[in-house]
Amino acid sequence: MGLAGAEMIGWPRLSYKTMTKRILLLPAAVWTLLFTVFPFVYTLWISTQRIRLGRPGYFVGMENFAKAFADYKLSESALGTILFIAVAVPLELILGFAFALLFNRDFRGQGVLRAIMTMPLFATPVGVAYLFTTILYEEGGLVNSLLAPLGWHPPWLSNPFWARLSVLLVDVWQWTPFCFLVFLAGLQGLPQEVLEAASLDVVKNRQIVTQVVLPMMAPLIRLVLLLRFIEAAKVFDTPFVLTSGGPGRSTEVYSLYTFRVGLRFFDLGYAAALSLLLLVAVMIVANLLFRGTREMYD
Repeated sequence: MGLAGAEMIGWPRLSYKTMTKRILLLPAAVWTLLFTVFPFVYTLWISTQRIRLGRPGYFVGMENFAKAFADYKLSESALGTILFIAVAVPLELILGFAFALLFNRDFRGQGVLRAIMTMPLFATPVGVAYLFTTILYEEGGLVNSLLAPLGWHPPWLSNPFWARLSVLLVDVWQWTPFCFLVFLAGLQGLPQEVLEAASLDVVKNRQIVTQVVLPMMAPLIRLVLLLRFIEAAKVFDTPFVLTSGGPGRSTEVYSLYTFRVGLRFFDLGYAAALSLLLLVAVMIVANLLFRGTREMYD
């Protein structure tokens, strides 16, 4: 059907440029509808249902959401996730910034060391977790074999405290390179004339970092904080592979508990409600951080 045919049935006549734009946008629109809008709407619908595999579902309204606020297991998982975020994310930012300051100077072997520093970033979280399972294994693992002459034998994966510490260390090991890479790019993009002028006025390097570099890097630091917060809130692979949420439920984070509710206990409606609650919580915090970042840039 040509343009004349479109006019006959009342469709607006579009210019060639407008039609080209809409045709080029069509794949993105279809992708968004299929993989973003539809899953969200379907999850929203499931969260209002009582659905278990093999049984017919029925509408229960907000019952699944009300159930979440009375679930003590969910409270424990949420508290564990908050604790994990509160320790892991600041530690990754501090270490990443410290390494970026170190690598922002010229020294021999800088390129090789920088490549080694970024290697964990390219490994899959599942693969990293399996690697650390062998490293931290209590009987014959690499770390305990090295500590054995000192008479120290930490129960990395069988004690609640050490298991939490193990999950934390693995996450810091994998994601500190991301912070390092972004901060290094930010440091190398700072105006050198400002840093040179500051070096003439300020005696100590520590004062240059705290009074000049950190204020100039503040928007970027807040952006990295936002990105790491979103990822840390969804942490799943590392505790799932490394400790399976144990011992007991000591490392069962929010995403892992949601997974068990949906695919172990087959309560799909409740699992959908839990995932939506996490989405809302992450969006609220992310929006606050993003608003602060935007104000800095303005």
